[in-house]
Amino acid sequence: MTIRKDPESGETISAKPASRQRLAIAQAFTRVEDVVYVALGILLAASACVSLVNGAVAFWDVLRGSVPTHDIVNVLDRILLVLMIIELLYTVKVSFREHALIPEPFLIVGLIAVTRRILIVTAQFAVFLEKPNDAAFRNAMLELALLTVMVVALVLSLLMLRKRAATPLPDRA
Repeated sequence: MTIRKDPESGETISAKPASRQRLAIAQAFTRVEDVVYVALGILLAASACVSLVNGAVAFWDVLRGSVPTHDIVNVLDRILLVLMIIELLYTVKVSFREHALIPEPFLIVGLIAVTRRILIVTAQFAVFLEKPNDAAFRNAMLELALLTVMVVALVLSLLMLRKRAATPLPDRA
């Protein structure tokens, strides 16, 4: 007797139907999961709105000239934070709709987070030029190297997942 597995989830497919108790418990967990996803969605949407308003105020301050121009990096950081929150909200929406955890949005959020950090580290290089500090410069270069490796790993992971999704699964009976 061969054991059949679901090609997507890897779960064992059973020939015998689930009992009523198991179905009721599964439905209860599904309802709890839905409530948590809705609450997370509301909190993420509120966070995105607050961050967007704060970013707009900071941008306005830079435009008025009341803040030094080099603070535009902080504005960009806030905008990318909003983008990360929106990607997380998208992930919650997909998880709520599909009742499945899909890795691509998490990888995209990771890519945005790494990009944010690269921008911040490179913006801090101006400080290293004003006040040379070999140890801080070396640490920043090491961090940039690690962030570069992370970008490559995240992009390769996204490419592999997309290639896997484009490959049709063989029919197994």
